[in-house]
Amino acid sequence: MGSTVTAVSSNGEYAFTKPNRPEITLLAGLGVEGDVHAGVTVKHRSRMAQDPTQPNLRQVHLIHEELFEEVAEAGFTVRPGDLGENITTQGVDLLGLPTGTLLHIGTEAVVEVTGLRNPCVQIDAFQDGLLKQVVGRDDAGAIVRKAGIMGIVRNGGRVRPGDAVQVEFPEGPHRPLERV
Repeated sequence: MGSTVTAVSSNGEYAFTKPNRPEITLLAGLGVEGDVHAGVTVKHRSRMAQDPTQPNLRQVHLIHEELFEEVAEAGFTVRPGDLGENITTQGVDLLGLPTGTLLHIGTEAVVEVTGLRNPCVQIDAFQDGLLKQVVGRDDAGAIVRKAGIMGIVRNGGRVRPGDAVQVEFPEGPHRPLERV
Protein backbone atom coordinates (compact mmCIF):
# COMPACT_ATOMS: atom_id res chain seq x y z
CA MET A 1 0.00 0.00 0.00
CA GLY A 2 1.25 3.49 -0.83
CA SER A 3 1.45 6.54 1.39
CA THR A 4 -1.88 8.30 1.76
CA VAL A 5 -3.86 10.97 3.56
CA THR A 6 -6.36 9.33 5.91
CA ALA A 7 -8.01 12.50 7.27
CA VAL A 8 -7.88 16.30 7.03
CA SER A 9 -8.83 18.72 9.79
CA SER A 10 -9.01 22.45 10.44
CA ASN A 11 -10.40 24.89 12.95
CA GLY A 12 -10.93 28.64 12.66
CA GLU A 13 -10.78 29.03 16.45
CA TYR A 14 -8.08 28.24 18.98
CA ALA A 15 -8.91 24.79 20.33
CA PHE A 16 -6.79 21.75 21.01
CA THR A 17 -8.64 19.43 18.64
CA LYS A 18 -9.65 20.12 15.06
CA PRO A 19 -12.78 18.73 13.42
CA ASN A 20 -12.36 16.48 10.39
CA ARG A 21 -13.36 17.94 7.04
CA PRO A 22 -14.15 16.39 3.65
CA GLU A 23 -11.24 18.47 2.28
CA ILE A 24 -8.95 21.35 3.16
CA THR A 25 -7.29 23.89 0.91
CA LEU A 26 -3.62 24.67 1.39
CA LEU A 27 -2.58 28.22 0.50
CA ALA A 28 1.02 28.83 -0.60
CA GLY A 29 3.00 30.68 2.05
CA LEU A 30 0.07 30.74 4.48
CA GLY A 31 -1.16 27.30 5.53
CA VAL A 32 -4.64 25.80 5.73
CA GLU A 33 -7.38 28.11 4.51
CA GLY A 34 -9.61 29.13 7.42
CA ASP A 35 -7.37 27.54 10.06
CA VAL A 36 -6.38 29.61 13.08
CA HIS A 37 -2.69 28.76 12.53
CA ALA A 38 -2.57 30.03 8.93
CA GLY A 39 -0.39 33.04 8.24
CA VAL A 40 3.01 34.31 7.22
CA THR A 41 4.00 35.02 10.81
CA VAL A 42 3.70 32.65 13.77
CA LYS A 43 0.18 31.98 15.11
CA HIS A 44 0.95 29.63 18.01
CA ARG A 45 -0.04 31.57 21.15
CA SER A 46 3.14 31.03 23.19
CA ARG A 47 5.35 31.88 20.22
CA MET A 48 3.34 35.02 19.44
CA ALA A 49 3.91 36.13 23.05
CA GLN A 50 7.68 35.73 22.53
CA ASP A 51 7.91 37.42 19.12
CA PRO A 52 4.85 37.87 16.88
CA THR A 53 7.03 38.81 13.88
CA GLN A 54 8.85 35.48 13.60
CA PRO A 55 8.11 33.46 10.45
CA ASN A 56 5.42 30.80 10.70
CA LEU A 57 7.23 27.48 10.30
CA ARG A 58 4.13 25.71 11.68
CA GLN A 59 1.57 26.40 8.93
CA VAL A 60 0.60 22.74 8.57
CA HIS A 61 0.71 20.02 11.24
CA LEU A 62 0.93 16.40 10.06
CA ILE A 63 0.64 13.25 12.19
CA HIS A 64 1.13 9.63 11.15
CA GLU A 65 -1.92 7.47 11.89
CA GLU A 66 0.41 4.73 13.08
CA LEU A 67 0.91 6.83 16.25
CA PHE A 68 -2.77 6.29 17.13
CA GLU A 69 -2.25 2.53 16.94
CA GLU A 70 0.85 2.79 19.13
CA VAL A 71 -0.88 4.79 21.90
CA ALA A 72 -3.92 2.49 21.70
CA GLU A 73 -1.67 -0.33 22.93
CA ALA A 74 -1.15 1.75 26.08
CA GLY A 75 -4.91 2.24 26.50
CA PHE A 76 -5.42 5.63 24.83
CA THR A 77 -8.00 6.44 22.17
CA VAL A 78 -6.84 9.05 19.69
CA ARG A 79 -8.56 9.80 16.39
CA PRO A 80 -7.61 12.05 13.47
CA GLY A 81 -7.78 15.72 14.46
CA ASP A 82 -7.72 14.98 18.20
CA LEU A 83 -4.14 16.23 18.63
CA GLY A 84 -4.72 19.32 16.50
CA GLU A 85 -3.18 18.09 13.27
CA ASN A 86 -4.33 19.26 9.85
CA ILE A 87 -3.30 16.19 7.86
CA THR A 88 -3.25 12.59 9.09
CA THR A 89 -1.15 10.24 6.98
CA GLN A 90 -0.55 6.53 6.71
CA GLY A 91 2.52 4.79 5.32
CA VAL A 92 4.91 7.77 5.62
CA ASP A 93 7.72 7.75 8.19
CA LEU A 94 7.12 11.41 9.02
CA LEU A 95 9.44 11.44 12.02
CA GLY A 96 12.31 10.02 9.97
CA LEU A 97 12.18 12.69 7.26
CA PRO A 98 15.00 15.21 7.01
CA THR A 99 14.41 18.95 7.26
CA GLY A 100 13.48 20.40 3.86
CA THR A 101 11.74 17.28 2.57
CA LEU A 102 8.91 18.10 0.15
CA LEU A 103 5.64 16.24 0.56
CA HIS A 104 3.58 16.22 -2.63
CA ILE A 105 0.01 15.71 -1.47
CA GLY A 106 -2.78 15.01 -3.93
CA THR A 107 -2.42 16.53 -7.37
CA GLU A 108 -1.17 20.03 -6.50
CA ALA A 109 -0.24 20.67 -2.88
CA VAL A 110 3.38 20.67 -1.71
CA VAL A 111 4.40 21.00 1.95
CA GLU A 112 8.02 21.58 2.97
CA VAL A 113 8.89 19.88 6.25
CA THR A 114 10.32 22.38 8.76
CA GLY A 115 10.61 20.31 11.94
CA LEU A 116 9.01 18.36 14.76
CA ARG A 117 5.99 19.41 16.74
CA ASN A 118 6.95 20.05 20.33
CA PRO A 119 4.32 18.23 22.43
CA CYS A 120 2.90 20.34 25.24
CA VAL A 121 0.95 19.80 28.46
CA GLN A 122 -2.34 20.33 26.59
CA ILE A 123 -1.94 16.72 25.48
CA ASP A 124 -2.33 15.60 29.10
CA ALA A 125 -5.35 17.88 29.47
CA PHE A 126 -6.85 16.00 26.51
CA GLN A 127 -6.08 12.57 28.03
CA ASP A 128 -4.13 12.27 31.27
CA GLY A 129 -0.85 10.42 30.73
CA LEU A 130 -0.86 10.75 26.93
CA LEU A 131 2.03 13.21 26.91
CA LYS A 132 4.39 10.48 28.16
CA GLN A 133 3.33 8.36 25.18
CA VAL A 134 4.21 11.02 22.59
CA VAL A 135 7.41 12.36 24.13
CA GLY A 136 10.09 10.34 25.83
CA ARG A 137 13.77 9.48 25.75
CA ASP A 138 15.75 7.03 23.67
CA ASP A 139 18.40 4.66 25.04
CA ALA A 140 21.01 7.43 24.90
CA GLY A 141 18.78 9.81 26.87
CA ALA A 142 17.89 12.08 23.94
CA ILE A 143 14.35 13.45 23.79
CA VAL A 144 12.11 11.71 21.26
CA ARG A 145 9.10 13.68 20.02
CA LYS A 146 6.39 11.61 18.30
CA ALA A 147 3.48 14.08 18.01
CA GLY A 148 4.00 14.79 14.33
CA ILE A 149 5.80 17.24 12.13
CA MET A 150 5.28 20.81 10.97
CA GLY A 151 5.62 22.33 7.55
CA ILE A 152 5.05 25.32 5.33
CA VAL A 153 3.00 25.35 2.14
CA ARG A 154 5.15 25.71 -0.97
CA ASN A 155 2.36 25.03 -3.46
CA GLY A 156 -1.31 25.32 -2.67
CA GLY A 157 -4.07 22.90 -3.53
CA ARG A 158 -6.92 20.84 -2.16
CA VAL A 159 -6.19 17.88 0.08
CA ARG A 160 -8.68 15.08 0.74
CA PRO A 161 -8.67 11.73 2.51
CA GLY A 162 -7.38 9.12 0.07
CA ASP A 163 -4.92 11.48 -1.64
CA ALA A 164 -1.48 10.06 -2.32
CA VAL A 165 1.58 11.41 -0.52
CA GLN A 166 4.86 11.41 -2.44
CA VAL A 167 8.13 12.14 -0.62
CA GLU A 168 10.89 14.20 -2.28
CA PHE A 169 14.09 14.27 -0.23
CA PRO A 170 16.30 17.38 -0.27
CA GLU A 171 19.75 17.38 -1.86
CA GLY A 172 22.98 17.29 0.04
CA PRO A 173 23.58 16.12 3.54
CA HIS A 174 20.29 15.57 5.31
CA ARG A 175 19.59 17.44 8.54
CA PRO A 176 17.48 15.56 11.08
CA LEU A 177 14.27 17.20 12.25
CA GLU A 178 14.42 19.45 15.30
CA ARG A 179 11.51 20.99 17.19
CA VAL A 180 9.98 24.12 15.69
